[in-house]
Amino acid sequence: MFNIVLYQPEIPPNTGNIMRLCANTGCRLHLIEPLGFSLSDKYLKRANLDYEMGEAPKRYKTFEDYLVEHPDSRLYFCTTKGKTVYSTLHFQKGDSFIFGPETRGLPPTILDKYSPLQKIVIPMQTNTRSLNLSNSVAVIVYEAWRQNNFSSIHPF
Repeated sequence: MFNIVLYQPEIPPNTGNIMRLCANTGCRLHLIEPLGFSLSDKYLKRANLDYEMGEAPKRYKTFEDYLVEHPDSRLYFCTTKGKTVYSTLHFQKGDSFIFGPETRGLPPTILDKYSPLQKIVIPMQTNTRSLNLSNSVAVIVYEAWRQNNFSSIHPF
């Protein structure tokens, strides 16, 4: 389906919730080190609950390592610095959605290498803090999945 890439995630419950989301939507989770927690962290396990039926997250030492393993994946960087509203694009199976760490977002060393069209944003009211990471991932994943007619699931 889609690739969810967390670049240096810091908060275990967010990653646990995203693992649960991936199990429910058929997405694959990728983690770029360093992680701000251990994958055995009790808060991660608590948020993930019994959703370990999906694939275990794949870990990478660097973002470049991820790129080498996914050379054909279209990349979308989810950032408050983006100018392209996520819902204006058409997503395809195999696309990668990259999210930065909760406290600082994706670094300019990554963002500056890519087109403004690849830097997507979720609209929010001005003068507010950004959405929680797991909420942001859910918004993007469900829009992408909707655009693909919720493929790979049983009819309702």
